[in-house]
Amino acid sequence: MKRFTKKEITPRTSFSIVVPFRNEKENLPHLLHSITNLNYPKELVEVILVDDDSEEVFSVQYSVFSLKVIKNERKSNSPKKDAIETAIKIAKNDWIITTDADCLVQKNWLILYDQYIQENNVEMIASGVCYVPKNGFLAAFQNLDFLSLQGATIGSFGINKPFLCNGANFAYSKAFFKGLNGFQGNETIASGDDVFLLQKAITIAPKKVGFLLAKESIVATKSVDNWTELFHQRVRWASKSTAYSSSYGKMLAILVFAGNLNWILSFLLWLLGLLDQNLFMLVVALKFLIDFILLLKTANFFESKLQYILASSLTYPFFSVSVALYSLFGKYSWKGRNFKK
Repeated sequence: MKRFTKKEITPRTSFSIVVPFRNEKENLPHLLHSITNLNYPKELVEVILVDDDSEEVFSVQYSVFSLKVIKNERKSNSPKKDAIETAIKIAKNDWIITTDADCLVQKNWLILYDQYIQENNVEMIASGVCYVPKNGFLAAFQNLDFLSLQGATIGSFGINKPFLCNGANFAYSKAFFKGLNGFQGNETIASGDDVFLLQKAITIAPKKVGFLLAKESIVATKSVDNWTELFHQRVRWASKSTAYSSSYGKMLAILVFAGNLNWILSFLLWLLGLLDQNLFMLVVALKFLIDFILLLKTANFFESKLQYILASSLTYPFFSVSVALYSLFGKYSWKGRNFKK
């Protein structure tokens, strides 16, 4: 992937920033503060916050941009998809750009998107997401896992087989969204407001989809605070993989699962004395090397540190396989609600 270079041009694109939220009283002020600092003409931006049945009371103190807080209109099994569609119904501007309540955007975020739109004939754009740096093994583990997903996302665009993106930093024209019939066809799946829409777009109009590879367009999000929350988050992410329309995406998901399962089986066979130690070490070394190359390349772009990488590499196969198997049959919790597969 070629990195996108910022130029000085006159902004033209109008954006509606859509933020679905539920009980985010602590996070929303920080997001809104970062949006307030955006370097973009205020007449070309509106912010739509969609309240998904929050139990907390939240009020907006100040915004330099036009801002609305509306109630989510629930109609499917996916609160977030409903929230985005609720916002799009009243959105005034040409482009929808989604992010999450626990995120922070950079001042040139929209400048970069506008330039990309002006220079490329696209109707949908994905861009990078990173974690806000934190100390400790749990944060480092999440960061490495997230870097692998971002690396796979960017790489899939690089070989013209995109199948992943992140709704915390995702944009599309309102007309294109309506032309795709929005989220029709995957309403029963609680998550996937980003991935399923991307894969639908790739099927119908692959040349209209692009990836904005620029440091100033990266959005930062918060990692979770405990292993239980992390497990349920990753189960939610993994649960949609069986419904991918992208055969390449499905193949890669199976390959990742098989690679980690092979690591575990090799470890067990070695413990039982049924696998030669040198062969086991070869399996471990090969997997670590392949993972490390992807992680290092991605970390360099996001300017992220690779901490606890050896410990995480030894832990990850067990975590990954557990998540994959549980996602096929189990339930998960999200924003205080329980969802079935």
